[in-house]
Amino acid sequence: MRNSITENEIEEIALSYLQGLGYTYQLGTVISPDGEHPERQYNEVVLVTRLRDAIDKLNPNISLDAKEDALKKVLRTESPNALINNENFHRYLTDGVDVEMRTESGIRGEKIYIVDFESPENNEFLAVNQFTVVEGNQNKRPDIILFVNGLPLVVIELKNAVDENANLKSAFNQLQTYKQAIPSLFTYNSLLIISDGWDARCGTITSDYGRFMTWKTKDGQTTADHLQPQMEVMFHGMLNKHTLLDLIRQFIVFEKSDSKTLKKVAAYHQYYAVNKAVESTVTASGSNGDRRGGVIWHTQGSGKSLSMVFFSGKLIIEPRMENPTLVILTDRNDLDEQLHETFTNCQQLLRQEPQKAESRKELRQLLKVASGGIVFTTIQKFMPIPADIVQPENENVVNEPSVEYIGADIQALSERKNIVVIADEAHRSQYDFIDGFAKHLRDALPNATFIGFTGTPIETTDKNTQAVFGNYVDIYDIQQAVNDKATVPIFYESRLAKVHFNEDEKVSLDEQFEELTEGEELSNRQQMRQKWTRLEAIVGNPNRLQKIAEDLVYHFEQRNAVLDGKAMIVCMSRRICVELYEAIIKIRPLWHSDDDDKGTIKVIMTGSSSDALNMQAHIRNKPRRKAIGDRLKNPNDPLKLVIVRDMWLTGFDAPCLHTLYVDKPMRGHNLMQAIARVNRVFTEGKEGGLVVDYLGIAQELKTALADYTASGGEGKPTLDQELAVAKMLELHEAIDYQLRHFDWRKFFTLTPEEKLKFIPVIVDYIFSQENGEQSFTENTKNLLKAFAISVPHERAMAIRDDVALFQAIKSRLVKISDRNEGGKTDEEMETAIKQIISEAITADNIIDIFDAAGLKKPNIEILDERFLQELKDLPQKNLAVELLKKLLKDEIKKRTKINLVESKKFSEMLEDAIKRYHNGMIDTVEFLEKVLIPFAQQMKEADKRGEKLGLDYREYAFYTALEVNNSAVAILGDDILKHIAQELLKTVRNSTTIDWTIKESVQATLRRNVRRILRKFGYPPDLQEKAVETVITQAKMLAEDLVKNGDKKEE
Repeated sequence: MRNSITENEIEEIALSYLQGLGYTYQLGTVISPDGEHPERQYNEVVLVTRLRDAIDKLNPNISLDAKEDALKKVLRTESPNALINNENFHRYLTDGVDVEMRTESGIRGEKIYIVDFESPENNEFLAVNQFTVVEGNQNKRPDIILFVNGLPLVVIELKNAVDENANLKSAFNQLQTYKQAIPSLFTYNSLLIISDGWDARCGTITSDYGRFMTWKTKDGQTTADHLQPQMEVMFHGMLNKHTLLDLIRQFIVFEKSDSKTLKKVAAYHQYYAVNKAVESTVTASGSNGDRRGGVIWHTQGSGKSLSMVFFSGKLIIEPRMENPTLVILTDRNDLDEQLHETFTNCQQLLRQEPQKAESRKELRQLLKVASGGIVFTTIQKFMPIPADIVQPENENVVNEPSVEYIGADIQALSERKNIVVIADEAHRSQYDFIDGFAKHLRDALPNATFIGFTGTPIETTDKNTQAVFGNYVDIYDIQQAVNDKATVPIFYESRLAKVHFNEDEKVSLDEQFEELTEGEELSNRQQMRQKWTRLEAIVGNPNRLQKIAEDLVYHFEQRNAVLDGKAMIVCMSRRICVELYEAIIKIRPLWHSDDDDKGTIKVIMTGSSSDALNMQAHIRNKPRRKAIGDRLKNPNDPLKLVIVRDMWLTGFDAPCLHTLYVDKPMRGHNLMQAIARVNRVFTEGKEGGLVVDYLGIAQELKTALADYTASGGEGKPTLDQELAVAKMLELHEAIDYQLRHFDWRKFFTLTPEEKLKFIPVIVDYIFSQENGEQSFTENTKNLLKAFAISVPHERAMAIRDDVALFQAIKSRLVKISDRNEGGKTDEEMETAIKQIISEAITADNIIDIFDAAGLKKPNIEILDERFLQELKDLPQKNLAVELLKKLLKDEIKKRTKINLVESKKFSEMLEDAIKRYHNGMIDTVEFLEKVLIPFAQQMKEADKRGEKLGLDYREYAFYTALEVNNSAVAILGDDILKHIAQELLKTVRNSTTIDWTIKESVQATLRRNVRRILRKFGYPPDLQEKAVETVITQAKMLAEDLVKNGDKKEE
């Protein structure tokens, strides 16, 4: 049956979108070395003539020598490392190529531009399909490549939307193959796109599959509805000439860390928000502007820090800003560190190294420059005399300004107009002091423009933030981020009922404590200090901590068995952090290590030598804390848990964190920020993050949610874990119902060996149901997802063994079934679940379907008699049928690549037999014994026939192509047909050049030669045309085989 849409048609649709956007279309074979208008050799990926013409056009006042020099630089790759080459080329692309030019007055440096970013129409945009690249004996043909001025900047790989096996993941895998096989193409690559005609995602050469993102809007104003194909939305929204060039120039960073470089491209929400923010900043800083650039609210985890980098990079080169100075403002030193690191890692886009102002004096010095520069500082540096304000023990904590400065005239740090203050988390309590920081900011920089970035909404009662920054410029809320898979949902679980606290261990967060914020441990306000101390004593009760430690160890181990990852524990004070650590390592002594680079659990905190002795081992300086942070971010490092008080609760990004244990009063933004530590996208198995509550913060979450929705945000910050549990139980029930007439629970009473043999019996039962296998597989897949989120809820633990059994059955079904051949099972999920399966059915015990069915794995090449006999004797007939059906289909599939006539004949015979079986015309036993087994024997006979005739498999393929016609066999006999087959193979070998299967001219010559051979041997004239077509089709099938095996042409 023909697919309703083919991959070629999807390619044509894609090309028509591109032509509609003004791209010129070119068929790759026309410009190939043996095409009608050759422009390249097969090992060349740049269309050099087009690039040379563009350089001429864009650089009219530069000498010819200098232009040739620039061209050579672009074409030369200097490193064996593909990513370094890609980064070097990106610099040429965005900043121009530095060359030296001889003039009458001597040699001077010049820049040569290879793309005109200011006027997109001044460039040549070309869409090419069937563009074959040969490198190192491999030839590959990506579906569509987009060239700008002859440079292959975008590679598009397409699959078929109506073919369930040709999915986006297979398109992604194809691109990974290309990167290995033809790396030269990827030196020049800016973007990679994968699509099946419906869904479409974009990434870069370092993006893993999870980082390929959708593009949800055509115009940046409205989100496209889900009925529009995403390929169409992405092509129109992202690949239009203006957006594509803007994206490449301003929205790609090479983020460098100690261990690796990642090339990142902005997601659609970052792209449009940054462009809006640049416009609002230009307007606000203009002569009639109010100096308020606005607030960008992008939910935590959706790339806010990078958005700030993109914004800064674009603003710096915005001509209307006249080379501005950017002041990046945070309210805490550890935030300052993290953001500064992100900016430092992206220097290529920023075109400079960010500076850090360690004091008010240094800040004044850095702002003295006439223009330019990126300066990092904390909000405390704007206080008139820092010594009076910042506590010496912990300069993260700030108190109210001293009375004598209130209302006083403070000397400005700089009067300049083109200073832009970019505030991170532009809403924290530090702006709340009446006549406080907001005023000091304005006094210090009276003419600067202020813009805020935040991951949480500004509270409706917070008027100061609005007064400083203005209104929202762009909102990207939790709902959008989860829908776009930019973040994962966060689930909430209260453990209060599970941990049995005594009365004196219970914490009641009444009204009084609502004012407590994370800074209160060091507050000098006597009354607050007393309240805080009372609460800290209850929370830090040793018996209570002991119970939490026991529950937490149990909870984390159960959760990690299902989904390998890491957790953060938030405590109320540094004392409690240390004592909880001690309680945990009492239970798990091996988790402890004195060395920073070893051990499973660490406490992260600051302190001084006056702190208690048991704290000293946990007090670390900044480099040591950073080293432990890097360990936590590395999914393969044995460090699994960290205990913090307030460090790392904002801005710390570790995608492998999946659980946050909260034992500290938090509210509002601080709470929203903290829970977002676990919403980062990680492996495909991470369906959600989990917040575990030991203190009773549910009310605070509700209040934060009320603020959230009042600000116009959609989606809940956390979802009740009970939702996942309810879904899990519903799916468990559905599977139980499907197996209601079968005693599957008997499994748990059997010995390991019996269990092994029992699974095929269940599988056999499922195959006997109509659509049984499909429904079981689907329900189990969804059950596993819900189960991964629900663990270790007691309802999940109660059905743990059932889930493990269902999963083992699903694995068998998927392996045996002929569905899902190209698809992938949920590997990550499966490996995770396997860790908690009861010993009897671990993956190690079930090697594969044949072992499970008590059979030796056959050598499928020969489908030997003994194996067929064993199949015949197998008591589970449905299983035997499915096994053999799968083997035969695999065998036929293999043949389709080699022998056209035979594979077609066998395929039709098998389909016909399966149809009769499904229509109930023959029963299972008869189908197995009278149809499938004889069929397997027939295939074996066919293999032997070629050998008997003395032909290799390719000659035999041509022989069967000629033999289709019985009268030809009768007239010519075997010997002559053999000679014709051998001569045909020789002729085809001599014709198979690269790309011949899509070149009409080569095929025409081959047709003539085939006809000549048939005439020479007296093949019946009336049957010749049909034979020619069959031979050509057969030759195409063998083409890859012939080229790959490097057959020498014969003279």
